[in-house]
Amino acid sequence: MNEKDHQRSPRTLEKVARMNAALRHEEPDRVPVGEFFWGNFLKRWRAELNLPPATDPYEYYDLDWIVTVSNMDPHIHPFEVIRENEHEAIIRTGFETTLHKRFDLPMPEPVSWETKSIEALEAFEFDDPWDRRRYFEGGDNQIAGVGDGFQHDSPPWIDTVKAVRQNYAVYGSMIEASECLTRMIGQMNTLTWMGEDPERFGTQVLRIGEFYVECTKAALAAARGLLDGFVIWGDVAYTNNMFFAPDYWRTYYKPAVAEMIRLCHAEGLPVIYHGCGNVAAILPDFIEIGLDGYNPLEAKAGLDVVDLRRQYGHRLAFCGNGDMTVWEKGDPEAVKRDVVRKLNAAKGGGYIYQSDHSVSSGVSGHTYDRIVKLVREYGKYPLDLGEYDEEL
Repeated sequence: MNEKDHQRSPRTLEKVARMNAALRHEEPDRVPVGEFFWGNFLKRWRAELNLPPATDPYEYYDLDWIVTVSNMDPHIHPFEVIRENEHEAIIRTGFETTLHKRFDLPMPEPVSWETKSIEALEAFEFDDPWDRRRYFEGGDNQIAGVGDGFQHDSPPWIDTVKAVRQNYAVYGSMIEASECLTRMIGQMNTLTWMGEDPERFGTQVLRIGEFYVECTKAALAAARGLLDGFVIWGDVAYTNNMFFAPDYWRTYYKPAVAEMIRLCHAEGLPVIYHGCGNVAAILPDFIEIGLDGYNPLEAKAGLDVVDLRRQYGHRLAFCGNGDMTVWEKGDPEAVKRDVVRKLNAAKGGGYIYQSDHSVSSGVSGHTYDRIVKLVREYGKYPLDLGEYDEEL
């Protein structure tokens, strides 16, 4: 326990210990539970459970961990508002991307990218990763402000960290090159320019990776002693496979990810990588560079956490894999089977329960309520999974 933890409640410290034990492949008192929620699900959940409009699901279910985001935009500046009304906003962000955010839909749609060629990418100059505004001042930024929701003037990251850590295990986070490029030039341009000149484009991947390594150093310095862990955001796969060859990832993306993990470990922080799609081809690489946990393990991409535990043993912890397609259908027996069976992966620790991405508005509030109760019932150690028990 560091000196700043003396200000936290015993219940919060239990959550920190629970997360740490799971990521060290030890059995805590129960399987940790976390989640990411779409805003439209929260509206449905509150309505169906007759909850007040401001009810917080993390507080209501006493979830174990929350991820926070600093200002990761390449350029630090206020949103340039092209149009904004009660239904939508069209804005230009610090990724120099114009986005159309409809408030009735989960995520924004890109309208245009200012960086229109690899020459423009090469000429792009990133703002200082150590700029205090990223960590200590409020303001507009795309990651925090334009996603499922829409928010001007996001609060200072360090203030959010201090608030969250009073009740939860609090994780900092940073994107890596793949996530930056998706937001800055789009997936189509990323793959096209990569295919046209792999080495030339790879040089830019390395450069962007180095920028976010430096951002990671700055974030860790800003929050020293306040974080319990760290998440790296970086989608590199789709439903069936990776977007590009695994060897290309190993050459150009992996070095920065490895360095970010090393920096976090030097501060005593476990690291979870969030990457959607089927990443089976590079899971051994993540083990090699010391990753602690992988999230979200999309079931629709063919990933099954129990099978992954059989394959990798306790060399990597897993976080997620609650099958959203099962949750959305809501059949009680199918939901119970998916939830309780997945807890086989928690034998010996090494598993944090949550969905295989985020809880969508297709999931009923009552179904999610039952899911949390099932995890709390069957996720107590020593595990007793009854008819859903499987040999590993």
